[in-house]
Amino acid sequence: MEKSEAVLLKKAKKLESQGLQQSIVKPERAPVFEELLHNVLHIRHPKPIDYFNRIDLIRIFNVISKEIHGNGDDFTIVEGFGSFLMDMFSAGSDLDLSINFGNYEVEVSRAKRIQTLRKFEKKLKALQRIGHVSNVILITGARVPILKITDRGTGIECDISVENRDGIAKSRIIRMVSSIDHRFQKLSFLMKAWAKAHDINSSKEHTLNSLSIILLVAFHLQTRDPPILPPFSVILKDGSDMETVTKNVINFLGYGEVNKESLAELFVTLLLKLQSIETLWSKGLCASIYDGSWIYKTWDSGVGCINVEDFTDRSQNVARAVATKQVTKIYKCIHHSLHWISVFMNGRMEGPKLRRRLFGQDHVPKPLSGPGQLPVPEDGGKSLDENAASALTQDDFIQTKKPRLMDGWAGQKHDSVELASNVAWPSTQHLVYQAHQFAPGPPQLPFSPLQNPVCFAGSQSLNVMPPMPSMGPMHGWGGQQHAPGAATSTAAGPFAIPFAYQVLQAALGLPQLLDVPLQQPASAPLQTMLHSHGLQGSTTTVPRPSAELPYARHN
Repeated sequence: MEKSEAVLLKKAKKLESQGLQQSIVKPERAPVFEELLHNVLHIRHPKPIDYFNRIDLIRIFNVISKEIHGNGDDFTIVEGFGSFLMDMFSAGSDLDLSINFGNYEVEVSRAKRIQTLRKFEKKLKALQRIGHVSNVILITGARVPILKITDRGTGIECDISVENRDGIAKSRIIRMVSSIDHRFQKLSFLMKAWAKAHDINSSKEHTLNSLSIILLVAFHLQTRDPPILPPFSVILKDGSDMETVTKNVINFLGYGEVNKESLAELFVTLLLKLQSIETLWSKGLCASIYDGSWIYKTWDSGVGCINVEDFTDRSQNVARAVATKQVTKIYKCIHHSLHWISVFMNGRMEGPKLRRRLFGQDHVPKPLSGPGQLPVPEDGGKSLDENAASALTQDDFIQTKKPRLMDGWAGQKHDSVELASNVAWPSTQHLVYQAHQFAPGPPQLPFSPLQNPVCFAGSQSLNVMPPMPSMGPMHGWGGQQHAPGAATSTAAGPFAIPFAYQVLQAALGLPQLLDVPLQQPASAPLQTMLHSHGLQGSTTTVPRPSAELPYARHN
């Protein structure tokens, strides 16, 4: 290590130490702040309907894939990844999808990736003309070409890429690492919610992407004293294949139990950590999740505005999209947030106001008057967020994003949803999910620590989805269910039905989403599986334009 690098790292350590000594958390107010954060988690975490919508969209994209490529040697599988696979998404999160070819040993050229996306674009534009999807946009000039679409039935925005196996691998690794300590998942969710509220969570707008935020959270937990997460190097030391990573993760379950810091303390100290080294990013300071420490690093493009090392490809900066002008915006949000927390800790601000300033307004629409009735005002739903928008004043320093306007069911976000009686859910009674005050009790889906071993490709691994009731043994990412004592299949391969599908289907009593392995996608023609409100539906769906749930299935 050169002298200049050593000086930089020493300075970072000193500044961070000085910053953390200014801890603004008051013991008498900390429990109230902790409850506030848990309340945000409870109200904003995904509901079962949010999991179902995404799983069903993946099913439908596989039907589209089948119609385009068939079952030949060039068949493709559509897999979800990103925040959904990490189980760190919210109801309003985009859905990242990767179109993967069956012969995964063959390198797919950029030209073929774009050609594949053009085929999907043609099919989706046809669906756009008849109202199932909207905003179909192909972006070929990006580092990773993507096709963007919005499903009008759910309002879910989808980013489709080709052969993004690296993204899938990262997502699976992060999901497994989150099993080591539940605070990783919770703090990641909170920091993403904070960044979204302040409009600094978009690589398109040259701010922090979600992966950067999640890795900064992981880095913070690695560098606490005592540490809560281990360096990723010890998890990846024997290779990055899922079976090996899983075995290593199991060895670190409960790694951070000695550290008793609360979410409130971790949230504040992360902001203090980032504030303390504000001027050092431009000098080459880099957060290395692989090493679990600060390092000095430059990239092929030079020094980044913010430097967060990719743990699977250490030559890449996952925060490379951040621009100089946007760093100022990011740090303005950090400074203001710490100021508001300090004001709250000194008793000069009430919890609800602090919550609005940190996380924006919770959007709670008018309650549904009954099954099958959608509370859409005469203006098409544009007024639903007016009160929420007006609740934030200019001194809140939060620039909320312009609401996305969509037709049909899609545009309405509900924290309180009464499910229609004809939906194939476990109970014949209505299930009601309401926003309410946090109260101590069992961990809420999906933030339970996931420490129950299951089988992964025939070996012990971690459950990579939330623990669910009445869930039998699962085997492999293919998700095949076996009776206790049954032989485990090790031949599922990377293209069997993703594990998450079967977990949700088994746990929530959902209809069978995929009747056959994805190597042989369902043969029902796409046109018979569409619903007038969006892509979701099936051959047994009875279209009801005024239906509360556009994907409601009938027995």
